[in-house]
Amino acid sequence: MEIEEEAVIVNSSRLKSVVWNDFDRVKKGDTFVAICRHCKRKLSGSSTSGTSHLRNHLIRCRRRSNHDISQLLTRGKKKEGPLAISNFSFDQEQRNGDAVSVVRTKFEQGHTRDGLFNNGIVNFDNRRSRLDLARMIILHGYPLSMVEHIGFRIFVRNLQPLFDIATFDGVEADCREIYLMERQKVYEELDKLPGKISLSADTWTANGDAEYLCLTAHYIDDSWHLKKKILNFLTTDPSQTEDMLSEVIMTSLRNWDIDRKLFSVTFDNYSTYDKIVSRIREQLCQHRFLYCDGQLFDTRCAANVIKLMVQDTLETASQIIHKVRESIRYVRSSQATQEKFTEMAQIAGVDSQKCLNLDNSFYWNSTYIMIETALEYKDAFPLLQEHDSRYAMCPTVTEWDRISAIASFLKLFVEVSNVFAGSKYPTANTYFPDICDIHLQLIEWCQNSDDFVNSLALKLKSRFDEYWKKCSLALAIAAILDPRFKMQLVKYYYPQIYGDSAPDCINIVSDCMKALYNGHAIYSPLAPNGQAEASQIGGANNDRLTGFDKFIYETSVSNNIKSDLDNYLEEKLFPRKDDFNILNWWKVHTPRYPILSMMARNILGMPMSKASLEYVFNTGNKALEPYRSSLRSDTLQALMCAQDWMRDEFEDSKASSSTVTLALCYDAK
Repeated sequence: MEIEEEAVIVNSSRLKSVVWNDFDRVKKGDTFVAICRHCKRKLSGSSTSGTSHLRNHLIRCRRRSNHDISQLLTRGKKKEGPLAISNFSFDQEQRNGDAVSVVRTKFEQGHTRDGLFNNGIVNFDNRRSRLDLARMIILHGYPLSMVEHIGFRIFVRNLQPLFDIATFDGVEADCREIYLMERQKVYEELDKLPGKISLSADTWTANGDAEYLCLTAHYIDDSWHLKKKILNFLTTDPSQTEDMLSEVIMTSLRNWDIDRKLFSVTFDNYSTYDKIVSRIREQLCQHRFLYCDGQLFDTRCAANVIKLMVQDTLETASQIIHKVRESIRYVRSSQATQEKFTEMAQIAGVDSQKCLNLDNSFYWNSTYIMIETALEYKDAFPLLQEHDSRYAMCPTVTEWDRISAIASFLKLFVEVSNVFAGSKYPTANTYFPDICDIHLQLIEWCQNSDDFVNSLALKLKSRFDEYWKKCSLALAIAAILDPRFKMQLVKYYYPQIYGDSAPDCINIVSDCMKALYNGHAIYSPLAPNGQAEASQIGGANNDRLTGFDKFIYETSVSNNIKSDLDNYLEEKLFPRKDDFNILNWWKVHTPRYPILSMMARNILGMPMSKASLEYVFNTGNKALEPYRSSLRSDTLQALMCAQDWMRDEFEDSKASSSTVTLALCYDAK
């Protein structure tokens, strides 16, 4: 739209809309034009056109402009509310995941309060922005020192000059403040749990000799969701005795007020933890906090016992594996050697498209992949040795047979480890079949005629038996609480494992199942002297018919009416489906099995394995980033715990929110 020289600028003081603070209204004849004061863009200024198009242009123009918001919006009359972009909180952004941000614009009068700056245009809350920065650092694991990086300080200063950037000590204090706020939320959640809590302990390392103990709570909440929360991240001293470490753990439980709620503990498969577990169990049994005198209290990590058996395998077969590794290294040493090997593979009739690759010493599953691929080319390596005198590391026929046996060992361990770590929070019922398959395979390997394979299998079985002795009962009971299997899965596996002794072993499992059920029945609010709150089975504390429930329970006991457990075991199996969700099943059937569901909640929440997919194949221990290992112990704990809690909340919010709403709200006259 062209404007001639004789056009006249109209006095805009009588125009009511706030947008005229940023436009000049020009009249040429009977035509009105609005000219943007920032970019000189010409738009219709007719009264019949309204002001929406002018307001939309202002938003776009500001984004292209380099001016400060206050410079763009303070022109003109001060008595009107300015066009402002309201603050968008960190929590809102977190709930919306990685989607677009919600920007809400409106006309509003500025106001001033503590920590909030009012420049007449935009309300800026310095305190909230400080906490948002600390939350970002915690959530993403950024180093605290980033607030002192010159590039970051320049970026923030240009983005918002009003922001008082925290120092290292300041952001450290902010992170601890957030930790205390989040800790109170977790404390209240644990306090209101309807069931028990199981504890797992992990050892972390850092540069030098620093060691840390990470304690994590595992439980099923009142909505039947499997949850876990890091409770403490503690610096430990290698010189600490078992008594001292057990007291450290007990102190943590008391500080969280969950010692009375503890159901089981899960450690790695090292004998050094035996005394620690024993001392904790003794203290809890003295106060009668444990069911069945803690018969299921001591649990060991299933993924860890597999990792230890893998280490035994790789150490025993190290010389043979070294030959395979060096053979592959030689083949890959030059283009001519690779071409020669390809020719030998064709002569040997090898039908494989896989590439020979070296393993990564930090991940044991890569060693399995390396030797599995080498086995497909095993007929080509002897031919290469015949035609290349420099190649002298070819395994013998016997060694290839042993490599094949080692590959079968590792294949089983890889497959089972993938099952264990494949789910974010696998419930305890999922482990029994795979552990039994390992047990049966070890029995078979121990019968191998090759002395090398037989000796290795016996070594692996000896380590496995220590694990089985501690965990088989809990694994079996968890499987029984799966309505697809019940007692039938135990009856299927035990005869294969125990032979003629199977009936006695099945009776041991059955007796423990009944004792555990009776223990829960005693603590049920339906029992005459029940000590649990009615909320544990879905009732309310002010329910006036709680006495009636107890009457029905007592009547059923005196009349020898079948218990929840009897009814559950006698009913037919639930169809076995891949998408079966056992927690949903128990949530739906809680009214039908009020006492047994309490027991299922506690058993299914036990962490039978602690390793995630990130660490399940790792040959080393979990390690801290170097920048974190230099922090104060209380700051490190605050960062590790708060990050875990915030990420968990973020994932929950992300899962429950499938869409993001864009809200552009205008309130114009």
